[in-house]
Amino acid sequence: MPQAQAPQSAVAALPNLGDGNDLTPSAERRIGDRIARELYRDPDYVDDPIIMDYVQGIWQPLLVASRQRGELLPQLDDLFAWEILLGRDRTVNAFALPGGYFGLHLGLVGIVTSRDELASVLAHELSHVTQRHISRSMSRQAAQAPWLMGAMILGILAASKDPSAAQATIVGGQAAAVQSQLNYSRDMEREADRIGFGVQTQAGFAPQGFVSMFEKLQQSSRLNDAGGFPYLRTHPLNTERIADMQSRVRQSDQSGGNPITTLEHAMVAARARVLSNSAVDALRTWAQEVQPGNLAKLPAAAQAGSLYGATLSALKLRDFALAKATLAHLQERTAGDPAATRLTHLLALEAALVQDDIATAARLQKATNTPADTSRAALLLGAQTDTLSGKAESAAQNLQTWVADHPRDAQAWQLLAAANVAINRPVAAVRAEAEVNVAQLDYTAALTRFKVAQDMARKSKLTSDHIEASIVDTRARQMESTLREQALER
Repeated sequence: MPQAQAPQSAVAALPNLGDGNDLTPSAERRIGDRIARELYRDPDYVDDPIIMDYVQGIWQPLLVASRQRGELLPQLDDLFAWEILLGRDRTVNAFALPGGYFGLHLGLVGIVTSRDELASVLAHELSHVTQRHISRSMSRQAAQAPWLMGAMILGILAASKDPSAAQATIVGGQAAAVQSQLNYSRDMEREADRIGFGVQTQAGFAPQGFVSMFEKLQQSSRLNDAGGFPYLRTHPLNTERIADMQSRVRQSDQSGGNPITTLEHAMVAARARVLSNSAVDALRTWAQEVQPGNLAKLPAAAQAGSLYGATLSALKLRDFALAKATLAHLQERTAGDPAATRLTHLLALEAALVQDDIATAARLQKATNTPADTSRAALLLGAQTDTLSGKAESAAQNLQTWVADHPRDAQAWQLLAAANVAINRPVAAVRAEAEVNVAQLDYTAALTRFKVAQDMARKSKLTSDHIEASIVDTRARQMESTLREQALER
């Protein structure tokens, strides 16, 4: 998609909240890469295709709107990652990191009641990056090596989970200086509100989502915060900011009413809550929610969410009889709503795969793999089904086409590795495993796997392996060059 050129007026109007000694975009991206590499290794990192599809459906319009408004300038657009990393964490939190990386906890996805509320959070965080707030906050530390600054920020993130574990990552008292990367000034918060509001509304989301999200956070701040709302500590609210958003909504042509909870949103939020808390007792509570007497008291969207959560929880508990029953009820409730029906269909496919019912999965995969559903979730679930049902060649072709356009999709590369094993392409399989490491920025591990693939290609008698060998050789040289560059940074 062609990028809109930033109008000169937008550039000139950009307020200068820094001291003119900001980090360069390249240095900031290097810091972000280092942080992201460690977050990929975090046990709490999760790449759930269904939730990520939903988040991307909000995120991509925000990026487009930011370009159109001249907030996202071409230099940053090309250089930064603009990637969201999901965390399997019940806390209500989201944060921007250097280099265009963003963290989003499933706890926040599970608590928002509409796409518009989630869009308001993402638009706010996006604006912190497009306005270079991270660079401005860290400018005093610009002389530090990128790897050291990345380590300190990782320590701050670790401290939000386990203060004792953070001590191994934070470098002495220097972490206090980098804390400003997450604790923005009031001026920066107001600017992110103002810019984010404009981005959100231009992207087509209800502006009331900003106010309702603020009200939700303000209410939570009045309660005893036991760590469930770290977003409040890094983004402190005040009555002035809330009043400003209310005023902007009143002035907006799109003011309307409160954002609506759709069936689709309720189901995605339920999925986020299940994945963020998979303790047995928590999973069992979902079955209580869908008891006829309890379910009847809920609005239609909440009913769909509860049935979705109960089905997914039952699958995790391997209570397949309950999963079948609740899924049938969910199919009845979502009939006639295309977005909700699609999610129900994918859940049915997921259920068949969990139960190793490959025949049912193949039937469902054929039904979902239509031009109407070209989502990543459908592709990945379909590839798993094809590989298991003897159609690995088809799976490999579909995945190869996908990774050509999405080379940073680690999960797709992993599934491609499995498909290549099934069709006896061992070198291609190991190469795909190496690309998983590349996608997650672990270049040392990637180089090791590429060298294994080179070794296998030299010994192989398969023609396909010798063709793949030239790609592997090129990729290995690229990894060696990247690792040398990283060594010089240290």
